[in-house]
Amino acid sequence: MADWAPILIGVILFVLLQPGLLFQLPGHNRHVDFGNMKTNGKSIAVHTLIFFTIFAILILAVRVHIYTG
Repeated sequence: MADWAPILIGVILFVLLQPGLLFQLPGHNRHVDFGNMKTNGKSIAVHTLIFFTIFAILILAVRVHIYTG
């Protein structure tokens, strides 16, 4: 049995937290830009920290598991 939770959660968070797809924090013109499909170095760093925090909370603290059998 393989635990697929880290893979699925990682892929979903990666897609949703791409800078510029849904939101960009910090944005080019404002603190938060929505759907502008542009990015910069600061927003990549912020989105990486958000990704790691949510991923760690879900995998380590909440212990989400998805087993196949």
